[in-house]
Amino acid sequence: MSDRQQRLLEMVDKMPAFSNSVTKVLQLTSNINFSPKELVDVIDHDPVMTIKILKLVNSAYFGLSREIVSIKQGVVILGINTLKNLAITIAAMGMLPQRSGGRFDSSSFLLHSLGVATIARLLSQKLSISSKDATDYFVAGLLHDFGKVVLVQFMSEEMERALERAAGEELPLRLTEMQEIGSDHTELGGMLGEKWQLPADLVTSLREHHNPVTAGDAAKMRDCVIAANLIVKRVEFGSAGNPVIENLPDPVVERFGMGLGDLHESLGDITEDLEKTRVFASL
Repeated sequence: MSDRQQRLLEMVDKMPAFSNSVTKVLQLTSNINFSPKELVDVIDHDPVMTIKILKLVNSAYFGLSREIVSIKQGVVILGINTLKNLAITIAAMGMLPQRSGGRFDSSSFLLHSLGVATIARLLSQKLSISSKDATDYFVAGLLHDFGKVVLVQFMSEEMERALERAAGEELPLRLTEMQEIGSDHTELGGMLGEKWQLPADLVTSLREHHNPVTAGDAAKMRDCVIAANLIVKRVEFGSAGNPVIENLPDPVVERFGMGLGDLHESLGDITEDLEKTRVFASL
């Protein structure tokens, strides 16, 4: 292992692990033989998570016709996968730096991430992804830039220079990250996803959302994240520090059968969808 790889591993290892509750949720839901009651019990034993999940499921984001008053009821109405992904979402947002420093603004970063999450979920519908599985795409969009959080936390001076150069010279941030750090946020994001034992297609989305390599159905989630990232940048909903809006990579154009402008237009007015995500930022 090279010195660079060792340094990256050490940074990822310093990032917080998921809480015991979220770890148990992931372990449970990875076993096809688990019972929904086990999931309910795990979440119910974490009062803070329970309150936040109930706040989210009763928000305008889900638009339910009746109030959900318990996790058990939430499992019945929204399904196991949605509850699992809400637990991951809440845990991940809790890992963001509480204070912004220099050019990295946590609030703006979170809005961008939530925007990408929402649009990735919308785009999944174009690929005939079931509503049950669409929240996986939301989580992939939310986490796609979390490698930047690692760099901000543990290589703050180098990351600040990368952000300054990207803004001042209008360069892709991943390029200035490579020049200043010798790695970029996609590599670290993939390593972080592996540490958290996230599903393989989600890890692929973190690692390849700027450089698509994987082909076929295994890359559907990644392609939605790539497109969502660019669409959210076009409408300037939050910011994650990258000033350049690139073209859709060829595999993503092939996946959707259209370029970035047409794909954006095909979604219609996404303003309301994006605004609904602000409830997550208020947790």
